[in-house]
Amino acid sequence: MTDTLETPSTPTISTPKDGSGLWTTVSTPDGAFTVVADTDGVVLASGWTDTPEYLVALVHRDLRPHDLRGPAELGRTPELTTITEAVEAYYADDFGPAAAQPVVQRSGPFIEKAWAALRGVTAGTAVTYTELAERAGEPAAIRAAASACARNAAALFVPCHRVRRRDGSLGGFRYGLDIKRSLLDRETPDLEAPLPDAG
Repeated sequence: MTDTLETPSTPTISTPKDGSGLWTTVSTPDGAFTVVADTDGVVLASGWTDTPEYLVALVHRDLRPHDLRGPAELGRTPELTTITEAVEAYYADDFGPAAAQPVVQRSGPFIEKAWAALRGVTAGTAVTYTELAERAGEPAAIRAAASACARNAAALFVPCHRVRRRDGSLGGFRYGLDIKRSLLDRETPDLEAPLPDAG
C-alpha cells in the first residue's frame, strides 16, 4: 500500500515511474536542508543534511530512486522551486506550504496511519506518543507511534518534531535535539519557558 500523504484525510496512490528522482538543498538557520523527491515533486525524504544519498537510503525500496538529478543538472525546475519555496516559507514563519507539500512514504498500515496523523499536528501544537497512537486509531500502539516517528524519512513535511514525551521532554529526533528545539521554538515563539531537554 502506498499513501501520498497530501493531507491526513485524503491519501492518494503514488508509484515510482522510471526510477528517477530530484534533489535540492536549501540553506536554513538550522543548517543545510536537503529534499529528495520523485519527478513530480512529491517528497520522498528530507532532513538536515547536505548529502542526498543519506536520504535516499531512508526511502522504502519500492519508492527509492536509482538516478538522482539535482539543481546542477536540472536548473530550477518547477518541482524543485515549489519544494525550495516551501522550506524557505517555513523559515519565514509561514508553515502552510510545508504542511501542504505532497509526500509519499511506504510502510505497514499503522505506520502509514501515524504518518498521516502527524501531518494533522499543526505548527504551534505538540502531541505525546500516546496521543499520536490515538490519532492513528490504535490507542494501545504507543511504541509503534514512537517507531513511526523514528522511521519518518520526510522530516519537516511530516512533522515528527511535534511529538514529545508524556513528561514534556523532547524525546528523540534523527537530526538532533538542538534542531528539534529550534523548530518547536520557531513554531511557538511565545513560550514563557524553554522546552525541557530529553531526560
